[in-house]
Amino acid sequence: MAELQQLRLEINNAFKLSGFTIRREASIYLAEQLVSLSQQERKKKIDKLLAHILHQCLSQPVLEKQHIEVAYKECSSSGLEESETVLNIIDAFSVPKLNYDNERNKFVKDISASNNLYPEPKWKAQFLIDRYTMIWHRTARNKLFAKETLPSMESENRFQLRKIEVLQSSSSRVDDVIVLGFLAQLTEGKYYLEDPTGSVLLDLTETRYHSGLFTESSFVLAEGYYDDKVLHVMGLVLPPAESRSASLPFFGSLNTFGGKSKTLLKNSQNLLKIEQENEDGVIVFISDVWFDNLKVISKLKTLFAGYNDFPPIAIVFMGEFLSCPYGYEHSTQLRAALINLSDVIFPFTKLRQSCKFIFVPGRGDPVAPNILPRPAIPNSITKEIREKLGDSVIFTTNPCRIQYCTQEFVIMRQDLVTKMCRNSIHFPETGDIPDHLTKTLLSQCTLSPLSLGVQPIYWKHADALNLYPMPDLVVVADHFQPYTRMYQNCHVMNPGSFPRTEFSFKVYVPASRTVEDSQIPNDET
Repeated sequence: MAELQQLRLEINNAFKLSGFTIRREASIYLAEQLVSLSQQERKKKIDKLLAHILHQCLSQPVLEKQHIEVAYKECSSSGLEESETVLNIIDAFSVPKLNYDNERNKFVKDISASNNLYPEPKWKAQFLIDRYTMIWHRTARNKLFAKETLPSMESENRFQLRKIEVLQSSSSRVDDVIVLGFLAQLTEGKYYLEDPTGSVLLDLTETRYHSGLFTESSFVLAEGYYDDKVLHVMGLVLPPAESRSASLPFFGSLNTFGGKSKTLLKNSQNLLKIEQENEDGVIVFISDVWFDNLKVISKLKTLFAGYNDFPPIAIVFMGEFLSCPYGYEHSTQLRAALINLSDVIFPFTKLRQSCKFIFVPGRGDPVAPNILPRPAIPNSITKEIREKLGDSVIFTTNPCRIQYCTQEFVIMRQDLVTKMCRNSIHFPETGDIPDHLTKTLLSQCTLSPLSLGVQPIYWKHADALNLYPMPDLVVVADHFQPYTRMYQNCHVMNPGSFPRTEFSFKVYVPASRTVEDSQIPNDET
């Protein structure tokens, strides 16, 4: 009894120091909740409770019992603040649009952005200008170009970025030119470099290409000399990528990734603790999951049985979801296949209750056109599986984003290797194609550095394809052979086609930030 009285006195003093008067019933309730804790834990709990109540902006400084009960319950729910979410699936059409503020030298959120799929024509150029601005500022502050370079190193290490209008204003030859621009074919068979100030014809006959895949509509650094209205390119290189840690000062605490939180969850200590403690938590990525194929369903049943006792955080299924070509009965067939899948999942109770099943559509899935970002599969097709499995199934867009604790993942189903190689102006003579692709995507800050004729994009939703600031994991599900690469502390991986790679898939372990190759064993002996 004396301990309770002493604890009540501590509670009253702590609340008085914060400007609150706590009622007797409220202090008794709180003392009863805290009496079993150690002195240090009590202090932490009281401080957290006060911070939570101060955040509520109550109209009166007098705290009743119900105020304390609600606040204590909210503070005890896994130790998370209201805006902190452990797992969040973000569709492409709710990704925040960011603009660069030159006066403040940082990115700010565009609050005027709308979800109009077919905006006014200016947006066709605007999304490319936005991407150019992003890459220009990132490149200009790179150590090779930054003005802050030490004077003693200036002559050998520092280069000067130029705009195209500077070249066009010169009537004589200009040597040692480096220009950042957009690679375009304005006339048949002739390549030009464009930026917001103009365009210049390129002479690529003596060009040495550095690593990466140089496609039309990608941004490149062209090095050479300008003479007689032609830029003679000696070297072509991708803009330097920028690590997440180097980018963060230009975004502050702004939530650049998407989701309910106004601030960046990457800095949350509560979420970091959950992430590190869940050492066995994994996210499974499977691509080309043909739900109408009996062998695939059989292998999935084996997968579900293996994970039932230790459910993963999520299983991400990526399309196409049917093995047959797209036809007039495609929607009906997919609906039947999803109903069958729900019957397969339902008996695995632990898995169904603890794991999220996320569905990312492919190009051949109903009913959207081949334009990115692609909407989720319509509710009319997914109604039965959602009714049977409830909140554990999530049908989202392609691409989509996943936030797990402090980590950020970008997921896309696209046969990107074939498209990039087919549309490159120069195929790499050496090196590994996954290495070239990884470097290209992260240097271009986008999932689709291709012309609109090759891969159409909803102009006003190009931000959904952004890879800047750099996420922790980029999944590009492709028919190409499976691979995992690491570049600037960012994993880029392809799980490969599930049925075509003898039922292999990828597993990501957030606690250790590692990618594991997995495969369902063959039953045949």
